[in-house]
Amino acid sequence: MALRILFVFCWIWSFQSAAVEVTDLYQSELYVTDKSRATRVTASQQALYNVIKKLTGRHEETDSALIKQAMRSISDYMLKYEYLEVADGSTKIRVRFEPSKVEELVRDAQLPLWGNRRPLIAIWLVIEDNFRREFVTQDSYPQLERLIYDTAAEWGVPVIVPLLDLDDLAKVSVAEVWGNFSKPVESASRRYNAERVITARMFQQPSSSRWQLEWRYTDAQMFEVNKLVGDKQQTLISMINDFSSALAQNYAIDPNQLTALQTTTLMVDNLNSFSSIELAKRQLVSMSTVEDVDVTYRSGDKVRFQIKHGSTLDDLVKSLNLEQAFSVYVDPHAFYQIANATNLRYSWVGE
Repeated sequence: MALRILFVFCWIWSFQSAAVEVTDLYQSELYVTDKSRATRVTASQQALYNVIKKLTGRHEETDSALIKQAMRSISDYMLKYEYLEVADGSTKIRVRFEPSKVEELVRDAQLPLWGNRRPLIAIWLVIEDNFRREFVTQDSYPQLERLIYDTAAEWGVPVIVPLLDLDDLAKVSVAEVWGNFSKPVESASRRYNAERVITARMFQQPSSSRWQLEWRYTDAQMFEVNKLVGDKQQTLISMINDFSSALAQNYAIDPNQLTALQTTTLMVDNLNSFSSIELAKRQLVSMSTVEDVDVTYRSGDKVRFQIKHGSTLDDLVKSLNLEQAFSVYVDPHAFYQIANATNLRYSWVGE
């Protein structure tokens, strides 16, 4: 295969990523006013839209004829539903759908599909209010912290708002997040195993009721920030929508780009037993685009796997880099690393 992916040496750290297995992709919770059948059907239809958004990373293209037809036979896709009584006296309905049927619907509708292993994003947010700057935490701004988690959950994107306990505060200060000093923030983020780290600051514009939110990734090559202006809550929602949509575009598999099954060779070292080889094989088979995996060679702790997959090599590498059990192999004698269909090398760190 001609496609080649260049791993520049100075970016090697970014491949030591930690993905989170998202377990609630196929369910959604909504508030309901009553428990009648009509209300349940309407809520279940909206719940399916919500699940499709999490699976595809899109919400503006889910109104296809196939999806409309699925809404008319919503019970065919449901596994179960249950009502939840909320502390404030309101009622929610939780609807869970059959994963295989929803995935088939997404594919038939020619929408991208994002697997359940997703990068964890750490969000360090400082807010300036009444001339005082402080971190947004569960204690200081519980509504904003809850909004971050709830909005990210709508996309199926795992996020973490740091605890800001003594361990965190010993490594990073409000001023360092406000000024986006990347090194201390990234150092403090290691305890959370986040793949990407965001620093953000929010303040009220002078002589205005509008709020300004500025955010950026700590590893961004340019020091340009993303700026959002508006209501306090809405700017925060917009930030999460923006980076969640971008992540989906990066990791979701576009069915229009899929071709016939391709074969890629993967060499993995540090496999010292038959059990570790079997675990590695199972991990590979569990990846969303992988159809089959065979062991073709073993020497010492090195094993060569032959992978049949329905995606490009680029997408296969993206999926591998989200697997905590595999770490990209770095040749200490090479200035840069080249990967192609016959030269993928990783180390097993799953045990």
